[in-house]
Amino acid sequence: MGLNIYQSRTLDTLVDGLRKNDNRSQKAVYERFSPVMFSVSLRYVKDYDSAQDVLLKSFMKVFDNIRQYTGQGSFEGWVRRIVVNEALMYLRKHKNMSVEVDIEEAKDTAATTYDHLEAEELLSLVQQLPVGYRTVFNLYAIEGYTHAEIAEKLNISEGTSKSQLSRAKQLLRQMLDRIDPSYQDQIG
Repeated sequence: MGLNIYQSRTLDTLVDGLRKNDNRSQKAVYERFSPVMFSVSLRYVKDYDSAQDVLLKSFMKVFDNIRQYTGQGSFEGWVRRIVVNEALMYLRKHKNMSVEVDIEEAKDTAATTYDHLEAEELLSLVQQLPVGYRTVFNLYAIEGYTHAEIAEKLNISEGTSKSQLSRAKQLLRQMLDRIDPSYQDQIG
């Protein structure tokens, strides 16, 4: 019964508890947000154990830097940005992530191209992309970053970001075509 009362605490109360370094608030925030944030981590870091490490480091940063959260905007969005940044740091450190430069201008098509697919199916295919393509695709199509923001985060040009997105989409089309050639007609 006490657990139900505890879990019903408002987010503002939990954030206040985090600012007071309250262990129960930390546990509640972790339990509330870790499933979603783990899926964010796993989109960038393919290895399950490494994605768990990224998740844990991210929550440690959330707890250590809670005073930087001003209450403006979504708390979940703030946590998500920390997870994404931690995943990108992991990729830079462990995967030698390099993003190729493409001179050709890439087409900037809408992320909604793949709406007809099951989310799990698409995410499974995205996991098979090379690290650079996967990272740009995730940042653009899933997280909603602009090419300018991606370029800044990854220390690449906007053209490279667009190119990587285009190449990721091209590879996804090829993978989808192998699964079911009728997808090709729907993607274009």
